[in-house]
Amino acid sequence: MDDTAWREERDAAVWAPYGIASLAATHWLDDTPRVFDGAPGTWRAHDGAAQGDIDGRTVALASGEELHQGGVLLRGFFRDGAVAVRVLDPLAASARGISRIERFPYDPAAVRQGTFRPVDDAPVTTESVDGHRSTATHDGVVSFHLLGTALELTVDRSLDGSLSAVFSDGTSGGESHRFRQLRLPAPDADGAVTVDLNRATLPPCAFSDHYVCLLPPAENRITVPVRAGEALVR
Repeated sequence: MDDTAWREERDAAVWAPYGIASLAATHWLDDTPRVFDGAPGTWRAHDGAAQGDIDGRTVALASGEELHQGGVLLRGFFRDGAVAVRVLDPLAASARGISRIERFPYDPAAVRQGTFRPVDDAPVTTESVDGHRSTATHDGVVSFHLLGTALELTVDRSLDGSLSAVFSDGTSGGESHRFRQLRLPAPDADGAVTVDLNRATLPPCAFSDHYVCLLPPAENRITVPVRAGEALVR
């Protein structure tokens, strides 16, 4: 996919009526039914699902399951055994005054050839933007060069073989958001993989404070400036 088509697809995923930027709330539940802002009915955690009583009927949303109700989309969400219901509202982005992604100019020099190396990593502590701590294991590292500097990114492997990383760089917190995300194609049999930093994306929490994105691990907090990809929400 060329860069223009990729950006158009990305914009559609972010700004669609129930896209990434539409998250209006994440309501954490316990076993007591309660009313929550923007979520029709009453909600509680029950049998590992988000259970709602809406207009005399009971619904249960497992993680990722969705229900359209009253102009919003309700979605079940789990984290480390905690249960939440999320509210996606087509009006949320405009209420926050955001409508576009500011990007760095496309830079051919930001397309690098890298090498993936799997690792047998021990569990490490992770931290989310809301301060929640958990543990995870990473699947490998990708090494490459940028601006004459040798770099490595710790990555996770998806079921389809693609790789993903969360990183910060010399532009973070100023020219760009405090951190960004990067998805890489599956490496070939020799570990070769294309690192296209023009495909660096803003994390969901750049569009809504109600996401609980993971912060970059310490080894992915690089000092080289990456002036490629998505930079800020405007």
